Amino acid sequence: MPPGGGGVARNTAIFSIATGISRIVGLGREIVAASFFGTGGPASAFTIAFQIPNLVSNLFANAALSAAFVPVFTDLLQQGKRKEAFRLASSLFWVLLIALGAVTAFFILAAGAIMPLFTGDTFTSQLNALTVGLSQILFPVVLLLGLNGLLVGVLQSYDHFTIPAISPAVWNVVIIVLLVVLRPHFHGGPEHNGDQVYAYAIAVLVATVVQLLMAFGALGRIDFRLQFSVDWHDPRIRQVLTLMLPVTIGLGIVNLDQLINSVFGTLVSKEAPRAIDNAFRIYMLPQGLFSVAVATVLFPTLSRMASRRDVAGMRRAVGIGMRQINLLLIPAATFMIVLPTPIVRLLFQRGEFGPHSTHLVSIALFWFAFSLPFGGLNLLLTRTFFAVQRPWIPTRLAAVNIVVDVIVSVALYKPFGIAGLIIGTVAANALMTALQLQRLRAGFNGRLEGAQTLMVTARILLASALLAGISWVVWRLLDALLGGALPGQIISVGGAAAAGLFVYVRAVLAMRIPEAHQVSQMIRVQLGRA
Repeated sequence: MPPGGGGVARNTAIFSIATGISRIVGLGREIVAASFFGTGGPASAFTIAFQIPNLVSNLFANAALSAAFVPVFTDLLQQGKRKEAFRLASSLFWVLLIALGAVTAFFILAAGAIMPLFTGDTFTSQLNALTVGLSQILFPVVLLLGLNGLLVGVLQSYDHFTIPAISPAVWNVVIIVLLVVLRPHFHGGPEHNGDQVYAYAIAVLVATVVQLLMAFGALGRIDFRLQFSVDWHDPRIRQVLTLMLPVTIGLGIVNLDQLINSVFGTLVSKEAPRAIDNAFRIYMLPQGLFSVAVATVLFPTLSRMASRRDVAGMRRAVGIGMRQINLLLIPAATFMIVLPTPIVRLLFQRGEFGPHSTHLVSIALFWFAFSLPFGGLNLLLTRTFFAVQRPWIPTRLAAVNIVVDVIVSVALYKPFGIAGLIIGTVAANALMTALQLQRLRAGFNGRLEGAQTLMVTARILLASALLAGISWVVWRLLDALLGGALPGQIISVGGAAAAGLFVYVRAVLAMRIPEAHQVSQMIRVQLGRA
């Protein structure tokens, strides 16, 4: 029988730390790739070739499959029906193997017809051929991640979180090592470094195999063995697939946003898709470190309150979560808005990634920063709808999000280029936040601690303005003093971040923001335990 809820705090801490490590290592992967390939045509070809299978795999792996499978599997375990639970997992494994195997085979065979649909006139015939070839290497990721999502669900049902938590970081490390080792064995193609980007695709595929093998290895701890049979008449298979539907559609719609930016980016220039993707990786670092942690901590609490019909408790928990996300993400966004070029130059500008690439990525990062708090709030609000078992509401709102993104992007990409595409994302995320708040407010009897949240957010904005001014001045002084060499960049950007953070922390504590004191107290407790 899986253990009870006594280890929830420990498991949440493991996932929060592991998510942060994974984001940092993932950014390291992007830094290595940027130094090898820059933002040229081959790098953009890889971006699009990876995003299509990544979109498909996101429909069947991780959140969607776990959200549907884990409750059914856990319910069987709680009833003492271990054999039936394992039989369900085995049946689903083979169903996924057959279904996703067929999907993978179709995409590999039809890649020549499918991939050119996502590239614009700026892509030459050589770049189109490169995109097709890369996608054929990467499409097996769909099958591998789908199976991995099921195995991770089994492990999580037994409260085995360590392997699922560290495997994304291992995935990134394997890619970095293989990319460094394999790239010299490929020659440049018709486009600069064209053939060498195949090393990146191969590294991603091998790393995904390693990730799946790690999950298989961890299953030995619970004595789980796959049964070589499929019970097609098991009603629970239908139950899992039915539960997956709204989550799958919602995730698919949300993940379309990144693909839309890349596809429209091909209409701007051949460098734009990769530049947007590089900026997105920086944008996701604070998102993963802060908002994912807050949403993860609050989700089980919200679920328990929903089961008790504790509307007042849920209203309070959501209000605190929103204010905590604003407390953490608004200053992070402000720092990116003030110093986008120094940040991008420090992280990426080396090797094939030159000043022109820095300029393109900086534009995208500047505008992505405005979307950061909205993205964090949307994550929390969507989890709240899942907690009250109303998944179709955020799914429908996500569809509205995509429509707005497309309309704004189409209207603005010609006059504003990359900036116009990201403004579409900002507008869509802001609208999504407003619509989700409106629906939740109606569900919470017209109240959602809005006045308190607005008052606290106004103070956070004031403190963030102080952070912006101090950060810019400190960076300007240190940059002029130390110059543009890498050590100087590290000190100037790091010094600006440290000075801005110090002023921000002092300001939010002085303004008596409750959530700031909660975070401060939590840090003191953790340091005391250490």
